[in-house]
Amino acid sequence: MTEQTFTAMANEIFRKAIDDYHVKDNVDTPIVNPYAHDTIENRLYLKCWIDTVQWHYEDIIRDPHIDPVEALLLKRRIDHSNQDRTDLVEQIDSYFRQKYSDVQVLPGATINTESPAWAVDRLSILALKIYHMREQVERKDAAPEHIEKCQMKLNVLLEQQVDLSTAIDQLLDDIQAGRKFMKVYRQMKMYNDPSTNPILYKKS
Repeated sequence: MTEQTFTAMANEIFRKAIDDYHVKDNVDTPIVNPYAHDTIENRLYLKCWIDTVQWHYEDIIRDPHIDPVEALLLKRRIDHSNQDRTDLVEQIDSYFRQKYSDVQVLPGATINTESPAWAVDRLSILALKIYHMREQVERKDAAPEHIEKCQMKLNVLLEQQVDLSTAIDQLLDDIQAGRKFMKVYRQMKMYNDPSTNPILYKKS
């Protein structure tokens, strides 16, 4: 039996997280993570759940009739969600660093443009785009032109998913073989830090 690739597992978990969220389709639904806490599966599920909730935050805040006070509160939630998302990416990269910590890096090994976890982040967002574009394709109240346009976009997204999954698995194979090496930079977001955001530290 062929061993499942990392991205095959990740895409399966992302689909589950998105489907689970849409059972109630409410941004205040508490997460029930079905995977054991100290596992990469748990981190992937949580990552996609955060992305899914934030996707719907972004839908809500674009309502032209939203109450300004509610919009500000929602913006705070989006900021918090963004920080959670970044933290999860760094946790996933920590998993990869630990997994490949004993690999002997080959002479001439190169670094990738992004860490594996940031590529996985894009894969999670892509799963969300596919889910919601498929929703548009399946709408019964939309014009045929809209359906056709969305089907074309969905085809491109599905192709992107295959390509990105392949690229991630190839990157992980290269890291495991020592042909590439990981070098992770923390995001160091400044606007959330009271000591580096001038609006915050000038008021303290």
